[in-house]
Amino acid sequence: MNDNTLEKLTILAESAKYDVSCSSSGTSRKNRAGMTGSAEGWGICHSFTEDGRCVSLLKIMMTNSCIYDCAYCINRRSNDIRRATFTEKELVELTIEFYRRNYIEGLFLSSGVIRDPDYTMEKMVRIIKDLRTIHRYNGYIHMKSIPGASRELVNEAGLYADRLSVNIEIPREENLKLLAPEKDHTSVFMPMKYIHQGVLASKENHKKFRHAPRFVPAGQSTQMIIGATSESDKDILSLSSALYKRESMRRVYYSGYIPVNSYDNRLPVIDRAPLVRENRLYQADWLMRFYGFNANEIVDDSYPNLDLEIDPKLAWALRHPEVFPVDLNKADHRLILRVPGIGVKSARLIVTSRRYGRITAPILKKMGVVMKKAQYFITCGELPYLTVNELNPEAVRNLLLQNNRKKAPQNQLSMIFPE
Repeated sequence: MNDNTLEKLTILAESAKYDVSCSSSGTSRKNRAGMTGSAEGWGICHSFTEDGRCVSLLKIMMTNSCIYDCAYCINRRSNDIRRATFTEKELVELTIEFYRRNYIEGLFLSSGVIRDPDYTMEKMVRIIKDLRTIHRYNGYIHMKSIPGASRELVNEAGLYADRLSVNIEIPREENLKLLAPEKDHTSVFMPMKYIHQGVLASKENHKKFRHAPRFVPAGQSTQMIIGATSESDKDILSLSSALYKRESMRRVYYSGYIPVNSYDNRLPVIDRAPLVRENRLYQADWLMRFYGFNANEIVDDSYPNLDLEIDPKLAWALRHPEVFPVDLNKADHRLILRVPGIGVKSARLIVTSRRYGRITAPILKKMGVVMKKAQYFITCGELPYLTVNELNPEAVRNLLLQNNRKKAPQNQLSMIFPE
């Protein structure tokens, strides 16, 4: 690698770090004779920064030059920062050389917008097309589709990328217009629609032709910036819920606003990213995807924002004490999933195990149930604990918060030394 390429890599990897919408690929592709690499089920290599953000090992921008002047973006047109642009050939060679040295397992490619969306998108598509067709690269590729790009370019990108994503950035259009006047939601949702239609068409083709080309087999994702504008958690989760109704949407990412342009008076004055709120949104997102919750159950007009002190599942349970206690020896799987402290795996084990005998507290502990939470919301015949109705929701909340405060140092150590 020459000095010029190294300098570009340093600049563009730094510029790409604020995009969090990368994770496991969800697709597998075996190595084949005459091809380079493979894509395993866990997808691209990634690590986590100390603040919990996912950073892939080759997460790179084609360029950090941009025609837009978005208030929240470090790469905005008016910022005086070092700029760099990779040629298509440089990025292709860099990816292949890093892969051959076992530095990476895949590529996450994004870019600022140069000249116009189609011009930028065309150059990005050429990169991943060359990787696939010229270098026979068979590893994982996640590419950011440029908002406003044409259907033809999105469809071509989908033939070579494992995953495509288009960032919504700001959930409500009026707030997007405030911070990024040159953008609108139409330019975001149209490429999303093209990707969704391509996925559906690909599935239909596979039913008829076994070897038909796959279109973004790992689906699509998007990202929203949290805390830069006035949206409530209800606004954010309602939008996420609508997006998940499309089967091609695999993940919505929530990125706590980082004040990189504090001089812009359109932005809130904060000294750090709202990471607790970000974490609660991910927990709520998990409830919608795997626990059968609807967005309006987690947040509504009475509770438009998530409780930052307790997780959203516990918050829901405390607001609905009439549902509890749940008899784990009789209740159905859907209701067991709603008990705080019981996860997807534990709920499945409970339903399976009770065919062979009664569920007891020692059995629940072996299954991994978090009894310090679950004890107030369940019954299984011999539990000596008072339930949420025998105490009251506020008393249970206070007890759990006190326990968390007492065990805070131990919990911090358990993050380093898992039990």
